[in-house]
Amino acid sequence: MSPLPTVNCGVSNMPVVGLGTFKSGVDEVGAAVEEAIRCGYRHLDCAMIYGNEKEVGVALAKLFKEGVVKREELFINSKLWNTYHRKEEVVVGCDKTLSDLQLDYLDLYLIHWPVATQPNMGTLNPEDENNVPILDSASPSLTETWEAMEQLVRDGKCRNIGLSNFNKKQVEEILEFSSRTGGIKPACLQVESHPYLPNLELAKFCQKNDIAFVAFRPLGGPPRKGQASLLEDKDILKIAEAHGKSPAQILIRYHVDRGIVAIPKSVNPDRIKQNFEVSDFVLSPSEMETLNGICQRFTKRSCLAPHFKHCPNYPFKDEISA
Repeated sequence: MSPLPTVNCGVSNMPVVGLGTFKSGVDEVGAAVEEAIRCGYRHLDCAMIYGNEKEVGVALAKLFKEGVVKREELFINSKLWNTYHRKEEVVVGCDKTLSDLQLDYLDLYLIHWPVATQPNMGTLNPEDENNVPILDSASPSLTETWEAMEQLVRDGKCRNIGLSNFNKKQVEEILEFSSRTGGIKPACLQVESHPYLPNLELAKFCQKNDIAFVAFRPLGGPPRKGQASLLEDKDILKIAEAHGKSPAQILIRYHVDRGIVAIPKSVNPDRIKQNFEVSDFVLSPSEMETLNGICQRFTKRSCLAPHFKHCPNYPFKDEISA
């Protein structure tokens, strides 16, 4: 089995398959990380809002101590949460993540959402009496936050910085700002991507601008009422049968063959192993065309985050009613 490739991510190389930790419980994420590293994963996707970075850090410390892997052999990324967008708060958020993960630096740090909520309220999700997120009264701009992210690189806390859940216009704003100021351009954009939402044009835009494109929920999100899961899609099942692979492996390879990084999440040891075993086959041009065409039958973004729709920088305004 040939090794999986990497993609360029700023000054680093990012493995094309990583382990996602979103919604992995605090009582199971450590074992999942250990299993993933032991079976060959070298890329971990984390975030403060996932609420499990301390447990990931304990697992990493154990693996380092036992000599299973060295820190420099891993690509570890995390994300700045919405309550840390003010210039002076960005380093606070990063330092908290570094402390929880028991690391000296991150390979990649992303702005999780282009949405700023009120800091220092004792919660990561400040809401009013109607359960509506409370926006940051200081209204920090995206470029203000980005400037502080650039400083993290200069201070050695991060090797690379990037964006998550930004739309094309917002990415262009950061690109223009970094170019105009001689700053650091985004190394990565992480967004939801799968055959129901392939983001073909956004991926091309990123590749044209040397921005690594990372797909979260590469297996698709929870199916809507009356709609089959991608793992049960007839076209995907047919391609899986032809290759003797699982539907999940076909979906992960779909991203790899497009030069896109996939970060499937699982805490099941067998699935963790299976999701990584995608280097011994490739999809044909006709199979890729079939997969790219699935969105013509049905298009779905599962991570709309509609509770942020009143925010000025909400990225999916054209996909949701006011």
